[in-house]
Amino acid sequence: MPLPSADTPLYNHPLPDIEQWLITKGCEQDRAERHCWYVQHSDWKAELCLEIDQLTVRYRQPPESDYAVQRSFKYSLSRQDIEDAVFAGP
Repeated sequence: MPLPSADTPLYNHPLPDIEQWLITKGCEQDRAERHCWYVQHSDWKAELCLEIDQLTVRYRQPPESDYAVQRSFKYSLSRQDIEDAVFAGP
């Protein structure tokens, strides 16, 4: 099933579509905390958590350190806006 258009607010995406979108962006789901996902790029790592009313992203940069930057994005933003902001890195 195709995703809703990229300009659709994230709250209008069914959860399985959001999960599929995260997988296509290279994210891996946490086995214990199913609402959290992890993604790694060459110069940063992030934890993405699907909270009740927002997507929370915690970035860290190698070498392994505590999370350095945290950002939150309301589900009322479009999937494209969230994708552009989250996957651009800290």
